[in-house]
Amino acid sequence: MSDRTLYRLAGLAGVLGGVLILVAVARRAGVIPENGFTHALAPPASALLLLTLTALYLVQRRAAGRLGLAGFVLHHLGLSGLFAIEFLTHAVLQYQDAVTREQVLTGPGRAYFLVVALTFLVGVLLFGVASWRAGVLPRIALALYVPGLCLAALRTSVPEAAYLGGLAVGAVGVVWLSTALFQDPEGAATDMPQRAPGVPLKS
Repeated sequence: MSDRTLYRLAGLAGVLGGVLILVAVARRAGVIPENGFTHALAPPASALLLLTLTALYLVQRRAAGRLGLAGFVLHHLGLSGLFAIEFLTHAVLQYQDAVTREQVLTGPGRAYFLVVALTFLVGVLLFGVASWRAGVLPRIALALYVPGLCLAALRTSVPEAAYLGGLAVGAVGVVWLSTALFQDPEGAATDMPQRAPGVPLKS
């Protein structure tokens, strides 16, 4: 399988993941029904974005430098933790009684949730700064992706409307960045030596 095909698959995963995030926002906002099926759509979004995030880093790894690597590692760890939380929330806790859910969310699990949120927040910020400086990914998409996901990371500290709004804006940024992987000109997706650092992908 060629590198171009792999990057396009990562782009497809990102588009699907972004759409699933928007579905989750609509569910929490009461726009679509809340049931077992709509709950089951939440965890795959985080899992799909792990592939997309890796591709977004690789496509700019030289231009992004060490800051980009640090941001990618933290962002990836945070996103992996969010997948675990989403799975726990939608596949386990929703079937437990209120007392059990409260014990998990406010007990020993609370520290884990906070560490994951902080790791995700710092990772998004560092990855965003490195990507902006690298100038490879569409900057308008980054301007949606970074603030939106930062608000999502602060879900326990901001109003519900701000959290959902940030999640929706971040999802649009995800989809936009993912489409850049489809539009990547020949050789760019693998960050080949002939590609000058800082030359942006088509937006």
